[in-house]
Amino acid sequence: MIQRIVRLAVLVVFAGWFVALRPAALGGPASWIVVAGESMEPAIQPGSLVVVTRASDYRIGDVVAYHVPDGYPGAGELVIHRIVAGSADAGFVVRGDNTNGPDIWRPRPAEIAGSLWLTFPDVGPAILFLRSPIVIASFAAAIATYAVLGVLGAPRPVSPSRPVRPTRPPRPTRLARPVRRVARLR
Repeated sequence: MIQRIVRLAVLVVFAGWFVALRPAALGGPASWIVVAGESMEPAIQPGSLVVVTRASDYRIGDVVAYHVPDGYPGAGELVIHRIVAGSADAGFVVRGDNTNGPDIWRPRPAEIAGSLWLTFPDVGPAILFLRSPIVIASFAAAIATYAVLGVLGAPRPVSPSRPVRPTRPPRPTRLARPVRRVARLR
């Protein structure tokens, strides 16, 4: 009974992740960003993990993540800032909460990855560590070792064409021979 409940709970959690938090790289509605700069302080601290989701429309005051346009340093990178003016047709004016002026780019809805949905403070360094090559290589090596040892250590199946002989119980071992006493005649 408990196994069924656990399986159902895992299924519900996976379904929730698949619907709401699946990354855009896997066709989902969410983008995951580890904040590196200080431009959104105090609302978003450096090192925070931010989840943004696509929306049908964006308004002034929304915190959005958008891609840096081609031809600029950091092209394709995500920037997370607040919409302070503009429109979907002309492009939004965005700027960080901790900056003096607006960004030079005017993202349109097609260039916006999504608006702020969840923030996890101080989780970014752990995510970056888990994504490091040494951790990924160690995990891959552990899986490969487990697979190899599982194959080599697996019991070999009995061939159905060969009859199975019943095993006999082991013979008792003789530790010492009984001593026979022979009467000597003198």
